Amino acid sequence: MSITERLFNRMMVGVVLFGFLALMAAGGTAGFTVARSQQFTGWVNHSNEVQARLSDFRLALERTETARRGSLLDDSPRYDDIYRTFSVSLPALLDRVATLTADNPNQQRRTTQARVLLGAMLTSMDESIALIRAGRRQEAQADFRMAKTSDMVKDLRTITEAMAAEEAGLLKARSDAQSSAARNLYVVLAVSAVLLGIVAVSSLWVILRYTRDLTASRNALRVMNLGLESAVAERTADFKRANEEIQRFAYIVSHDLRSPLVNVMGFTSELDAATRPLEQMLEKVEAEAPQLVTPEAREAIRTDLPEAVGFIRTATQKMDRLINAILRLSREGRRVIAPEKLNMQSVLQGVADGIRHQASERGAIVEIDADVPDIVSDRLAIEQIFSNLVENAVKYLAKGRPGVIQLRGRAQGDHVIFEVRDNGRGIDPKDHDRVFDLFRRSGSQDQPGEGIGLAHVRALAYRLGGLITCESALDQGATFRLSLPKILNLDRGAPTP
Repeated sequence: MSITERLFNRMMVGVVLFGFLALMAAGGTAGFTVARSQQFTGWVNHSNEVQARLSDFRLALERTETARRGSLLDDSPRYDDIYRTFSVSLPALLDRVATLTADNPNQQRRTTQARVLLGAMLTSMDESIALIRAGRRQEAQADFRMAKTSDMVKDLRTITEAMAAEEAGLLKARSDAQSSAARNLYVVLAVSAVLLGIVAVSSLWVILRYTRDLTASRNALRVMNLGLESAVAERTADFKRANEEIQRFAYIVSHDLRSPLVNVMGFTSELDAATRPLEQMLEKVEAEAPQLVTPEAREAIRTDLPEAVGFIRTATQKMDRLINAILRLSREGRRVIAPEKLNMQSVLQGVADGIRHQASERGAIVEIDADVPDIVSDRLAIEQIFSNLVENAVKYLAKGRPGVIQLRGRAQGDHVIFEVRDNGRGIDPKDHDRVFDLFRRSGSQDQPGEGIGLAHVRALAYRLGGLITCESALDQGATFRLSLPKILNLDRGAPTP
């Protein structure tokens, strides 16, 4: 991916992230604005209710005052009923106004004044009504002209008008605040809608772009996979053919080498047998005519010839072992793999039992985990792999340290990882790959061998679709880790070494 594309992708992610954050902020602001609007609405309703109760109080006051004046002028009992009804309701209406304005000191002060005036006014009016009912109308009228009841009514009107005016002011301020909150809410909603649109368009554009790129990549990958599968199949076929050619070549070379080697070994035996008559003749000549024997002839018969024969025999024996090893590898490579379900606990126990005597002589024990997973693979190849690994572990134990060889296994995806771990002399890290090469050995060569065991193990692991690696350090033991498929698929090529 180019720098420009990475920068563009980061910018798009930043834009989308900013849009979502802004949208969240807008949502929070909208929620706060709605809450404030509800609060302002409550205050407006409260002011409207206070004004309504003040209006009720003034209406009752006017009705009371009108009923009292009517009683002074007319004997009709209906004025008495009106007076009783509205005069009784005035204190309750004033108390309701006082309760509604409890949070307003100015209004509380006015309601206190109104309560005092209302008490005095009702007392004066009640006295006038009592005189009228007693038939003393003229006395009541004279008292009305002299009393200050009308002034008290005017004062109550003034107080209630002042209270209504203040509530009207509060109502206007709260209505303005409510309108402002509503406008702010509309602005926030509009901004939120714009941000939501930007986020939606940006997200849709990014999704479409990446979907298009993903589709193109998937198509390209499908084409590549088709080509890769063909290439793998072709390479696998080439590998199999080359492997078969190598095996045939190794068999032919080994077979052709064996014929001259047999001749060399036979003539070496004849030379060895011929040295004995020569030595006898040399002894007879030395006894009868020592002057005929030269030092060179004596050295050649008694020293050089036996030594040369010994070197030839040692070399031919080693060559014979190597040829046998090559033939064994060639035969193993031609052997048909036959997968079957293997109880690995039983297989490993069989390997341990087969090496038990040798391990006991070397003072070593073999431990096998109880939960080794089972696999489907070739029994003979598996037994050969673990037999070679365990024999190597027993062969290269550290001196003066009781040997412990551990066989473990664990499932990992569609593979099983087996480990053969020992506490022996270890392998130098630089030789971890080299020890798997044919005829290559590592460390002190104080044990017999031709260097084909681990090469054979790696070849078998490849044939079974697995890999083997080594993890070790000098004098710290070694761990050979073998990865094999749980179920061997003969159609799948072996991994590349």
